[in-house]
Parts: sequence; C-alpha cells; structure tokens
Amino acid sequence: MLDTSHRCTRQTSERRKNLWSNVQVIRAVIFDLDGTLIHLPVNYEKLFEEFKKIMKTNTVRPVTDMVARLDEATKKKVFKVWDDAELEALPKMSIKEEGAKLYEKFSPKPKALVTMQGKAVAEKILQTTKFSFKIIITREHSLNRIEQLQKAAEMLGVKPQEILFIGDAENDSASARKFGCKFLKVG
Repeated sequence: MLDTSHRCTRQTSERRKNLWSNVQVIRAVIFDLDGTLIHLPVNYEKLFEEFKKIMKTNTVRPVTDMVARLDEATKKKVFKVWDDAELEALPKMSIKEEGAKLYEKFSPKPKALVTMQGKAVAEKILQTTKFSFKIIITREHSLNRIEQLQKAAEMLGVKPQEILFIGDAENDSASARKFGCKFLKVG
C-alpha cells in the first residue's frame, strides 16, 4: 500500500502558508465616530434649514460637498451653527455597543478617529466616554472622508493596506475602498 499521508500534510501546510501570506497585517485602526462608536441625535432637519439660510440656497445636499465649496467666512458661519446643533444634542448621546466592543478588541493597536463632527463636540464626546485616540481628524481638517483617511494614515505612519477602517455608512465603505484600506461596517 502506498503511503500518501506526507503529501496531504505537505499540501495542507503549503495551503496554510499561502493563505497566511494573503492575509495583510492590521497595523492601525481608524474609527468613524457618529453611528459607529456613538449616536448623536442632531436635529438635522432644523440644522439644514439653518444652512439654507446661511448659504442662501434651497438645497444643501450633499452637505459636505456644499460646505466644502463655500468661502471661508460663510463656512465659518455654517460650522458655528453645526457646532451648536451638535453640542445641543450632546446630553442625549448614547454609546453604540458594537462599536464599543470593537474599540476594546483593537485597543492595543494605534488608533485614529475620523469624523464629520466638529472639533469642539468630538473633544467633549471623548472626555465623557472611555474612547481615546492618538489622532483625531474632524471636519475642520477636511470634509472629504478619503482625505481624512489619508491624513490619519500619514500621522499614524502606516500604509493604506495596513489599516482597518471601522464605520457605519456606505460613504465610509466607498471611501475605504477608494483609499485602499480594509473596512468593517457596524450597525
């Protein structure tokens, strides 16, 4: 009888080696904030009405694109109203359980936060939660998620393919794909 067990073992070992060589190491994790780690119940209907008045327009969607095209003085007014709406919602903020568990799971890894929230509310949220980040990129840095991811990667000193981005929105997923990092959707 022919003994083929060594071939099976060798083939299995080679398959494992190939599988592991295809798995990219995660060296850093980037989190989105609202919808991923927390829920901030901003009254967006009211906020967008304020935006329309400031921008003197009937439509403000997509918001980030509209705001990005504004002159600095108008953008400053929009950011002030936006900050006020977020700060008003802060007492009603809640922690997202799935996001919190993932934060704990990846706690040993270098982490960054990217958010369309303003710096003022992001800092207050971090002060009142257990979340802590080496790097925080807010809308004041960029209103473009891909640019936010690029800035965070630069500051973390890692390549896109070494990053896991955790977010909740389709835009988060699309941005991760375009940027070239891994993505995990929550919620």
